[in-house]
Amino acid sequence: MVTFADILPPYPNRMWTLCQQMNVTHAVTGLPIGPEGFAHWTPERIAATKVGERPWDFYPMLYMTQRFADAGLTVDVIESSPPMDQARLGLPGRDAEIEHVCTMIESMGATGISVWCYNWMAQFNWQRTSLSTRGRGGALVSSFDYALVKDAPLTPAGKVPEEHLWETLHSFLEIVVPVAEKAGVKLAMHPDDPPLSPIRGVGRIMRSIENFDRLLDLVPSPHNGITLCQGNFALMAPDIPKTIRHFAERQAIHFVHFRDVRGTPERFEEVFHDEGKTDMLEAMRTYLEVGFDGPMRLDHAPTMEGEGNDQPGYEILGRLFATGYMTGLREAAMKELSRR
Repeated sequence: MVTFADILPPYPNRMWTLCQQMNVTHAVTGLPIGPEGFAHWTPERIAATKVGERPWDFYPMLYMTQRFADAGLTVDVIESSPPMDQARLGLPGRDAEIEHVCTMIESMGATGISVWCYNWMAQFNWQRTSLSTRGRGGALVSSFDYALVKDAPLTPAGKVPEEHLWETLHSFLEIVVPVAEKAGVKLAMHPDDPPLSPIRGVGRIMRSIENFDRLLDLVPSPHNGITLCQGNFALMAPDIPKTIRHFAERQAIHFVHFRDVRGTPERFEEVFHDEGKTDMLEAMRTYLEVGFDGPMRLDHAPTMEGEGNDQPGYEILGRLFATGYMTGLREAAMKELSRR
């Protein structure tokens, strides 16, 4: 059966308790670092930190998984990584970054974390042009309008061709996939968000069904797979159930982001889980039909009345709504399938 999870910080907060009250006992989390994130994890700081004390080393990860376990939660997915941009761009320092990734994967395997969600978005991660678009009932959602960034300046990396990113990805996977196989960890590539190329001169390669097939063919392995982020895939190809079946046949779906959007890759907005372009009941039914039994988490919930918008997409009320909706979908889909 599909396992519901939610994204939780590596240290206890209110959502740790709320998830359990909603019967969500599986967690997606980041590496065990403080609130500063990786902004200050420069090569110099990494070099000055003792091996064994870096966030991706065994003991910091063990302590983190045990914090979750002691609270009644199981960590299924790491959705974070050590710094990786030199590896993505193929620049000096790439070998050290890949070594850190391998250490992280080994630590994950040793502590029972089964999936690593990563991406190949160089220079910047997911992009939006507004984090305060008005959605249903005045809820705040994120949106993207390519017209607002098409003339944006290049990043410090300058122009980065797509084929160069394919080359660096291939080199990366040749080293990392065998480590993941040995550790028992599944690699789950997240799509580029939005699935457009280039943005600010940087190529974006994980943006079509065909390109994800190419990813799987680079280094074929049961451990080389995908994060099926429905919002992104709905922009690439509108038939989500067909997409689910396609990648299920390749046994490549390791993790799911359950969300939806309205619009096109060039101009779209996030929506509540019950109002987008995807038949969400049919999607849930399809995951069950193909036998997907991995972790699935809600993603990018609207900010609702009475909340601040300090964490766009990840405030509390929208997540509670989405979890209830997903629970109902799963129950309805399971009953439909049992009657067949």
